[in-house]
Amino acid sequence: MIIRDAQLEAVAVKANQYPEDSMIEIAFAGRSNVGKSSLLNLLTNRKSLARVSGSPGKTRTINFYKVNGVFRIVDLPGYGYAKVSKGMSKDWGPMMEEYFQKRQGLKKVIQLVDIRHAPSAQDIQMYEYLRHYGLDGIVVATKADKVSKNEMQKCVSVIRKTLNLSVNDMVIPVSALKRTGQDKLLEEMEKLLEE
Repeated sequence: MIIRDAQLEAVAVKANQYPEDSMIEIAFAGRSNVGKSSLLNLLTNRKSLARVSGSPGKTRTINFYKVNGVFRIVDLPGYGYAKVSKGMSKDWGPMMEEYFQKRQGLKKVIQLVDIRHAPSAQDIQMYEYLRHYGLDGIVVATKADKVSKNEMQKCVSVIRKTLNLSVNDMVIPVSALKRTGQDKLLEEMEKLLEE
């Protein structure tokens, strides 16, 4: 799949701010600073579709992007950043719950983890949450340029084991910096749209 057009359609914190539930949605979730904005920019071939920031915890809303006029990429707020106020982290759960439960068009949530580290307790919790809603199955291991080819397999096995992935679940190493891995991810996204 080639993404030719991507537009920000809505920025929401509550369900009444979501765009109409009329097309397939593929959402992206990950810890703060895992490289979600960089990945979305890589996938859409745009420099600043999603704002990249050096300070974690920037995405605090659910951002809906209409892609090629036929589906949406949904950028979920990053989780697990300590400096985000307690009130904000308290709102995160109910905001996600509402989105996961109510969106008919939501097909899959692609979870991002940093390839260099074993998934955190929050990553594990998130994956179990996705499994509970039947939205699991694809994990993107970001920052793949930071490990050698030899280390990569080892890192991927650590991710598989820590998140308790099944044989059908996939881990796709991606590097936004080196522009690698996105083709495999786009291919998987295309399969979801065809299902």
